[in-house]
Amino acid sequence: MNTEMLMQYITYALGGIGILAFLVSVVVQVIKEMPVLKKIQTNVVALGVALILTPTAVIVLCVYYKIVIEWYYVFASFLAAFIVYLVSTGGWERITEIWNRSKYKE
Repeated sequence: MNTEMLMQYITYALGGIGILAFLVSVVVQVIKEMPVLKKIQTNVVALGVALILTPTAVIVLCVYYKIVIEWYYVFASFLAAFIVYLVSTGGWERITEIWNRSKYKE
């Protein structure tokens, strides 16, 4: 795999995470005022929505592109759901803070 192809895949992955984080934020804003969900913290609702939406999106994309759904696609989508959750709940600040603390400084 060459560098150009790798960068293209990374760009697709970041774009997908951004789109899913936006969708999670919109869905949470719409459903968080429901009587059942009012008693639950918004972060928990966002995690639940991300855990439902991300694997669903992966399965839909696999069906659309006629890719055989392997077990590790679903497993990876659950791992990606936590990244989507972090991004949708303002996790960019946390991630950049961790990056800046661990970054090599001259």
